[in-house]
Amino acid sequence: MTSEITLFVNPTAGRGRGAHAAQPAASALRAAGFSVRTILGENAADALARAREAVAGGTGALVAVGGDGMAHLALQAVGGTRTPLGVVAVGTGNDFARALGLPVRDPAAAGRVIAEALKGARLRDVDLGRVDGTWFGTVLASGFDSRVNDRGNRMRWPTGRFKYDLAMLAELAAFTPVPYRMTLDDGEVREIEATLVAVGNGSSYGGGMKICADADLDDGLFDITVVGDCSRTTLLKVFPKVYKGTHLDHPKVTVHRTAKVELVAQGITGYADGEPLGPLPLTAECIPGAARVAVP
Repeated sequence: MTSEITLFVNPTAGRGRGAHAAQPAASALRAAGFSVRTILGENAADALARAREAVAGGTGALVAVGGDGMAHLALQAVGGTRTPLGVVAVGTGNDFARALGLPVRDPAAAGRVIAEALKGARLRDVDLGRVDGTWFGTVLASGFDSRVNDRGNRMRWPTGRFKYDLAMLAELAAFTPVPYRMTLDDGEVREIEATLVAVGNGSSYGGGMKICADADLDDGLFDITVVGDCSRTTLLKVFPKVYKGTHLDHPKVTVHRTAKVELVAQGITGYADGEPLGPLPLTAECIPGAARVAVP
C-alpha cells in the first residue's frame, strides 16, 4: 500500500466540526508515517469527482471526515474497488462509523485507529446496498421516517436534531399508513399497508435508532424491517423503542432477510444514509464485500 492517503473533508459537517476535525485526524495519520493530501471540493459533485480521481490514481486510502453524508459520498468513490475507506465521524448521526466500531466525535482517536488499521492491514470487507448505481452503507428509509426527512429538509428553523423532532410531530399529526408493493428476491409480490419499510445493510439510522437492530454488515443480506399499519397511538409507543432495538418484538413489526428488494409506493421518497435517492419505486441489492474499511 502506498503511504500517500487522501483526506476527504466536509468542512460544514456537524455545524463546523468537519473543518476542526481535519487537522487532528491528519496529524495522527502523519505521525504514523503517512503522507496526507486533502480534498475539499467546491460542492458535493466536485468533491466526489476529486475523490474518484484519487481512487483511480491509486491513493492508499480515502479517509472521510464528516458525518454519514460524507461517508455516503465517499462510498460512491470506493464502492466496488479495493481502495480502503477510513471514517472520521464528526457529524450528527455517525451511524456508519458506529456500525464499524470506530470512534465518534474524537478525530484524533479515529485518525490513530485508521493509521493502525492501514499499517497492520487490519481491514474488513463489508457489504453495501446499491440502488441504480448509488451505494449505501446503513439504511434505506421509506415511509413515515422518510417523510420526516422530507419535512425536516424543508425547514429553515430550528437547526440540528430539534428540527427533525418537530418534523416528526408534524408528520405524526397527518400520517396514515401507506400501501406498498414489496418484492423480495424477485419472488412473490406482497401487497401491504405499512407505516414504514426500512432496508438495513447496517443496523441504525438517525444517530443510533436501531431500526434494523440485527443487521450484519457482512452476511450478504439486508434486514428489512416493516412496521405495519399502526395507529398514531401505537406508533408513539413503538417508535421510541428503536433506540434499543426492542421494537422488533412488537406484533406490528416484521423482519425479512433478503439480498434484493423492490419497493413500490406512491408519494414516498427513499433516503439512504440520510441522503435522498428519489421517489419510489426503487430496487435495492445487497452487494457482498463491496467496500474495504479500516476498523479497530
